[in-house]
Amino acid sequence: MTAETSQTLDRGLRVLKLLADTDHGLTVTELSHKLGVNRTVVYRLLATLEQHALIRRDLGGRARVGLGVLRLGRQVHPLVREAAMPALRSLAEDIGATAHLTLVDGAEALAVAVVEPSWTDYHVAYRAGFRHPLERGAAGRAIIAARQRPRDPGYTLTHGELEAGACGAAAPLLGVTGVEGSVGVVMLADVVPERVGPRVMDAAREVAEALR
Repeated sequence: MTAETSQTLDRGLRVLKLLADTDHGLTVTELSHKLGVNRTVVYRLLATLEQHALIRRDLGGRARVGLGVLRLGRQVHPLVREAAMPALRSLAEDIGATAHLTLVDGAEALAVAVVEPSWTDYHVAYRAGFRHPLERGAAGRAIIAARQRPRDPGYTLTHGELEAGACGAAAPLLGVTGVEGSVGVVMLADVVPERVGPRVMDAAREVAEALR
């Protein structure tokens, strides 16, 4: 037996998903076409969502995701962190380096989950909540690479960009709607061992699968 659902709520959520997938916003006509409903219905949906600050409309009339979504988004980090922990723990133990999940927060990279290896004599101290520009460090650069080469971003290696003597390796999360981030490791070394890059990519795929 099919559960009863709310058609209006379903349409409202579809509007948010459509707007989240575009950088330029959508007009009422474009939303009407994509949803398969008339413009009057779209106007009502947008008016309701706008009252809750979930969407906003610019001077040209294009609808975009609103700041109210950020308040909901703050509750996402714990869920994302929980889903990523098994893959991060396995990565940290396998490589013997501090593993982390990093998400985009505005123009910055924000570490939302960190796992340190249990068996090493020393490792880099890296804490959840640490922020840095996207243009610095492997975690941020991996995210930028995915924006520039979405089909094959590979992995990113850096040395000494965030901490003297520390190397980083990271790979972006791919195919996770609404989540832009990367999985990586940071270690005290002159160079990153060859196997680390592919291993980080495997961990990023594991995290992406857990989040889908």
